[in-house]
Amino acid sequence: MNPELKSDERLDELVQGKASILQKKHGFRFGTDAVLLADFALIKPRSRVIDLGTGTGVIALLIALKHLDARVFALELQGDMADMARRSVALNDLEDRIDVLEGDIRSAMRLFGPGAFDQVVCNPPYNQTGRSILPESENKLLSRMEEGISIEEICLSAFQLLKSGGRLSVVFPAQRLHDMLFAMQKARLAPKRVRCVQPFADRPPKLILLDAVKHGGSQLDWQPPLILQNKDGNYTEEWHRIYD
Repeated sequence: MNPELKSDERLDELVQGKASILQKKHGFRFGTDAVLLADFALIKPRSRVIDLGTGTGVIALLIALKHLDARVFALELQGDMADMARRSVALNDLEDRIDVLEGDIRSAMRLFGPGAFDQVVCNPPYNQTGRSILPESENKLLSRMEEGISIEEICLSAFQLLKSGGRLSVVFPAQRLHDMLFAMQKARLAPKRVRCVQPFADRPPKLILLDAVKHGGSQLDWQPPLILQNKDGNYTEEWHRIYD
């Protein structure tokens, strides 16, 4: 099926060509971090999952494709991005399992009600305002900068949306791990699993995969690092497992 593309859109492959996704030619496009987060999240059978700030919808699509009994919701503030994500869902015949809604993360509880989900996933804006060069497009600005919403507000919304024992899973820059841990604890979410993402085995981590449990205990599980490339520059077996 070849969808009708708008002038600023392109069609890309997902899951080795088994699925497709619409993206902006010059705006925000998903990266490795989103793919790693979709793989990292512990989705239990028949879970209700919500992706906060879904953007292109890639995380919601990947979760639905991997977890066939999950019910997935995707919330996006930007109308054009929500429309594009919604059309990608239709393109992959997943309308019965993924709902894309337009709205603000801070108002999510009013949309869905308290304790509505087993799992929240979020690839939040990475960069602090005033510490990075501002992107040219509004799509990139809202997707990459803490311009419109803070990680504290995201964690608070996740706490409100989760059932007791439910999980929030995020991907975040390694150098800002303290900021995310603080935001989770402030929102009464207990950090539970941490995994460092390293470009090579002998390099420091660039990203952190982290999840937290609502009303969870204090024990923190440090998982083996995720190494993306071997010394020869080729991708590792685990990278291929995740992408294949």
